[in-house]
Amino acid sequence: MNNNHVFPIRTLHFAITILFFLIVVPVSHCQDKDDDYHFLECSSSYTYGCGSRKLNISYPFWGGDRPQYCGREGFDIKCQNNEYHSIEFENQKFRVLSMSESHPTMTIARDDLWNNCCPRKETQDTAMLDPYLFKYSPNVRLLSFFHCQEIYPQYPDHFNCSAEGEDITGFYNVSVPDLPPPIPNTCQVGIKVPVLLSALDDLNRTKNLGDALNKGFEVEYLLGSTPPCSSCNSAGGICGSNQAALGQFLCYCRDDQPHGTVICGPNESPPPDGKTDGKLKLVVGIATAVGGIMIIFIIICIYKWRKNSSTITTVMFWKKTKNDRDLEAFIRNYGSLAPKRYRFSNVKKMTNSFKDKLGQGGYGGVYKGKLQDGQLVAVKVLNTSKGNGQDFINEVAIISGTSHVNVVMLLGFCLEGSKRALIYEFMPNGSLEKFIHRKDTLKTNHHLGWDKLYQIALGIARGLEYLHCGCNTRILHFDIKPHNILLDEDFCPKISDFGLAKLCPKNESIVSMLEARGTIGYIAPEIFNRNFGEVSHKSDVYSYGMMVLEMVGGRKNLHLGVDNSSEIYFPKWIYKHLELGEEIRLRGAMASEEKDMAKKMIFVGLWCIQTIPLDRPSMNKLIDMLQGSIETLQIPPNPFPSTSPRQTLIDSATISMS
Repeated sequence: MNNNHVFPIRTLHFAITILFFLIVVPVSHCQDKDDDYHFLECSSSYTYGCGSRKLNISYPFWGGDRPQYCGREGFDIKCQNNEYHSIEFENQKFRVLSMSESHPTMTIARDDLWNNCCPRKETQDTAMLDPYLFKYSPNVRLLSFFHCQEIYPQYPDHFNCSAEGEDITGFYNVSVPDLPPPIPNTCQVGIKVPVLLSALDDLNRTKNLGDALNKGFEVEYLLGSTPPCSSCNSAGGICGSNQAALGQFLCYCRDDQPHGTVICGPNESPPPDGKTDGKLKLVVGIATAVGGIMIIFIIICIYKWRKNSSTITTVMFWKKTKNDRDLEAFIRNYGSLAPKRYRFSNVKKMTNSFKDKLGQGGYGGVYKGKLQDGQLVAVKVLNTSKGNGQDFINEVAIISGTSHVNVVMLLGFCLEGSKRALIYEFMPNGSLEKFIHRKDTLKTNHHLGWDKLYQIALGIARGLEYLHCGCNTRILHFDIKPHNILLDEDFCPKISDFGLAKLCPKNESIVSMLEARGTIGYIAPEIFNRNFGEVSHKSDVYSYGMMVLEMVGGRKNLHLGVDNSSEIYFPKWIYKHLELGEEIRLRGAMASEEKDMAKKMIFVGLWCIQTIPLDRPSMNKLIDMLQGSIETLQIPPNPFPSTSPRQTLIDSATISMS
């Protein structure tokens, strides 16, 4: 693949950046200024008092009588009511409890939860601190606590509090900062807060959540110990910033000059009048500018020479990235089976510059397109912030190795720098979600009667059974939900979106997972809490069951549309009615065969969402259950241990139209 047109844009951007540092930075500091007071002011230690509390602050912090040019924009510490120090990150105010004098660490606590940890509706679930600016100490864990409509027995750590005149029972969970647990379905507010391990030990003894949060958490601020500040300090300078240039970093040196780059020299005294030194710097700046222009000229000449050169020459002349090598290895491994690779200009052409948008998700947008032979396609353009090139190649490799009527076909892909796109076969009826997640279910399901819903459920089960057992390597999807089920012109379902999928050997099932993955409402319990069991293909079974129950209910499991809040969770609601042998009213007129189909789907769904993975059937067993007789179905155990004991047999329940 010839990438000649990609080269000049990247190279010119790089050249312009180099030219900026070679020309603008040196010339901008050619003027002779008396800035020695910056060095003296910022190098002296500063104690910031607020009431009875005192902090010894240094770069990147400033505040009180310490000027802003000694710190960095956004790191100003304030004194609140002459009682405590505060600072704001990510639009969230924190109390500064302490700062280490020997290490770049500090202990902070969320101000909005100080002495009031009850999860109120207005409480912010603040994003974690910027990893480029802060690093959590090893003795920090992530505490997540929730206000829910009901308490699940799998969450034993409860607490009581009051907010807005309401007594609240909540629960909390603990994980490492990079692996936050998901919020359960019936929870309205979820808050994730870093806490100290010592505070968690106290919390386990006292169950006092407020005391644990008030102890704060420890973070290391990286700006003072990483380049360019660390290089500045090594050169004998003092770190600061230029207030007139949006907080640009400056290194204050003893030679009376602030530097944008770290070039502090020996502590020599400047000339008495400063004129000779100023002229010398001006000459150096002009010489550097001329050299920069020559560099740009040489780059343009190289580009013109390369424009007619072969792809082999290009590969030899420029160093390949890891993604380039991985992509070449992928193409070699799959040979003629590898999907076609398109340039981004081709992607724009086939989508008519992304004119016809089919949908939008967290990954990016999906657009309708047409190939040169007239075949309609769906083009998924991924956000540049969504993962890295390696993850994208893995996704392409996983889909390329599949071939099944119930798995979407990948026709091509684009990986051009940060631009990534996947070209799929076009599905005229879109996703299953739009047929079951709308308020007017009678209207939306005009084409999806019970027979069609049953066939869709059976087709998805066959597709998952193929992924789990029919491929050379077992594929675990980890994001089965109605949004990721596409329907062709005959409403044949096809599993799509393998962005979270993982591979494991065919003779194995259990996989290691360092982070929770999936969509809230469909994630199996063991994915975010290993106490329930190991992560395996049974995690997909759980997601499939939740989706089937949504197909039966005609809407999201969380929104049943009833007034009694204790019955708002549909899977629990339907199991309760089955236990009591009560009539289950579902939408639309139903014949006898359709009632059996609905009942099979209910039974299968409840079998799939068993809390313990070992209690869930495999996909081939579920296919047998869907295709078998209703009389042969075994009664599913209670997936909700808090539910009262069964009063009648489930198979005595009746299903009728609404």
